Amino acid sequence: MGDWGAFFAAEAGAAAALAGLVFVGASINLTKILGTPGLTGRAGEALVVLLEVLLAASLALVPGQPGAFIGIELLVVGLGAWAVLIGILRQARHEWEREHPWPFAFRAVLGQAATLPFVAAGIAVLLRGPGALYWVVPGVVCSFGVTFLTAWVLLVEIDR
Repeated sequence: MGDWGAFFAAEAGAAAALAGLVFVGASINLTKILGTPGLTGRAGEALVVLLEVLLAASLALVPGQPGAFIGIELLVVGLGAWAVLIGILRQARHEWEREHPWPFAFRAVLGQAATLPFVAAGIAVLLRGPGALYWVVPGVVCSFGVTFLTAWVLLVEIDR
């Protein structure tokens, strides 16, 4: 895990900072967000994937744990985030999909791309050891992509 320490420390810090940005964006435009179907879910999605990165990175930084523990932690965090995201998307589908089918599909695909690599990483680490942590990288990148798009919508697009 020594080589991964700096990566996980950087990702934990970035996830915490981005979560703050989403909270600021939501608080600035709270009335509009609550009044627009689908936007509360989008803010929730961004926070879920950021919490996923923050938890996974924080747990991976615990010193001296066996590789199997890291695999189990990644699997539990990934499945938990995926389940919450599916719940948000199911609700959003009823509110949003009919009027905006392509943006909704893109949103759903990005959400899966942000959560499922953590599940894959957990399974791979359990089967192959810590060398399989590379599966976390696409999950982190997609999580940040979801967050940047959501922050843009909450801060800029909502006023158009």
